[in-house]
Amino acid sequence: MNKFLAKDKAIYSFDPSHEPVISIDQCEILTIETMDCFAEQIKSKDDAMDTFDWSRINPATGPVYIRGVKPGDIVRIDILKIDIAESSLMTCIPGAGALAEHITEAERTFLRRVDKHVILETERGNLEIPLNPMVGVIGMTPANKSVPTGTPDAHGGNMDCRLVTEGSSLYFRAEIEGGLFACGDLHAVMGDGEVLICGAETSGEVTIRAEVVDAPKLPTPMLENAGLYAVLASAKTVDEACKLANDMMMNFLLETVGLSANDAGRLMSLVGNLRICQIVDPLMTVRFEFPKWALNDLGFTHIGSGIDKDCNS
Repeated sequence: MNKFLAKDKAIYSFDPSHEPVISIDQCEILTIETMDCFAEQIKSKDDAMDTFDWSRINPATGPVYIRGVKPGDIVRIDILKIDIAESSLMTCIPGAGALAEHITEAERTFLRRVDKHVILETERGNLEIPLNPMVGVIGMTPANKSVPTGTPDAHGGNMDCRLVTEGSSLYFRAEIEGGLFACGDLHAVMGDGEVLICGAETSGEVTIRAEVVDAPKLPTPMLENAGLYAVLASAKTVDEACKLANDMMMNFLLETVGLSANDAGRLMSLVGNLRICQIVDPLMTVRFEFPKWALNDLGFTHIGSGIDKDCNS
């Protein structure tokens, strides 16, 4: 039977002083229950905001101690399944987000889930939007600092990357024993940029497994899915994040794949894609995507096998 971690084990920072609330073995399957980004404080569109606790934003459930993980290890987190609630929530907040000067009226909107869509009610009628359940906050705990769960950085955190979906894998470099992993902030769907400052915020469950892989030079955080590899970079400005993502992907192609700098540069410019994840958090997050087919044709087939186990075997 899979292990289960309830959403009442919530943290609001990735902090090395936090004690783990559960331990798992590598390749063991764990289902993590999560709250929405408002810690489920908003139950209806008429709830008074004067009682809202703004310190309870972007909760992540955890931390999870992964046995056998040592500082410096590259840990792959496989997202096996994402189950989301029947409804999701969006908020318009004057002065917040990338559309701050356009939003003058506060409003909360609940979106119903019908089959594989969410229903957005607009003044011109209802719109069915295809679901894309994703994880907004996911990462490992830094060794020497505390980072709010609402902030992205090299440890992961609130990267709000819409590729963090069922069937994807995330790679993180552990900084402390056990890694101390946590995740939360699910979205039923979200566009690149998250410009309003929220997606379709929802609670739910994320089923994961973890494994140390033999890829010591891998730039992290990195994402892998069926069709691509992507490095995730966060910085104070989009320009700085883009520069960091470019450098991370170049390093991946040089150090892990084994290409020359000129070959890597040509391929990055021809088939790579530099994209924005979010521009509304304390640090901006971008990703550089690179298609697997190009590397497969050149003989590179996978990042690295498990050191002690192989979850896919």
